[in-house]
Amino acid sequence: MPHLLLVRHSLPDIDPGVAARYWKLSDEGRRRCTTLAEMLPTYHPAVVVSSAEPKAAETAALVAVNLGIPLESEADLHEHDRSDVTHLSQEEFQRSVARLFAQPEDLVFGNETAAQAQHRFEQAVDRLLARHPGKTVAVVAHGTVISLFVAARCSNVDGHALWKQLGLPAFVILSLPDFTLESVISGIENAY
Repeated sequence: MPHLLLVRHSLPDIDPGVAARYWKLSDEGRRRCTTLAEMLPTYHPAVVVSSAEPKAAETAALVAVNLGIPLESEADLHEHDRSDVTHLSQEEFQRSVARLFAQPEDLVFGNETAAQAQHRFEQAVDRLLARHPGKTVAVVAHGTVISLFVAARCSNVDGHALWKQLGLPAFVILSLPDFTLESVISGIENAY
């Protein structure tokens, strides 16, 4: 049975002076990619498809090399557009994301609503699944858009609760073609 593996990128090197969409992986984040790659063969991914953001692209490249499978990039897999948001404290960031999930049709944080981000990401995933019919695809992306997608495709999933659960990295396993949620693997960062 094919699966969709929605992988949240690994731990970035956080630089408050640089927009988050430009962050790269930290040394620890690169180390965690080895453990992530060791966990994915169980699902037999045929390809890794990545957001173009550096932290996701680097995670995807390390995983693809470790698994010996092709790597692709997809621009529309990027995170909810927060490019104009300055660095926030952890508490402020948590409150802003909570508002985003609570008011999906309203522009409450960043440059797109939660509904817009979810729709963009969903279209990108549908396109890449159409390019790889019947195959397991690992998509390396970002916590907010992954959580919005899973909440939209799976009944009884609280997107905000899922977002809070996802570690750096983490992944969600959905069976295809019906997008049934099989599991959430959120503790990769604790594997050391």
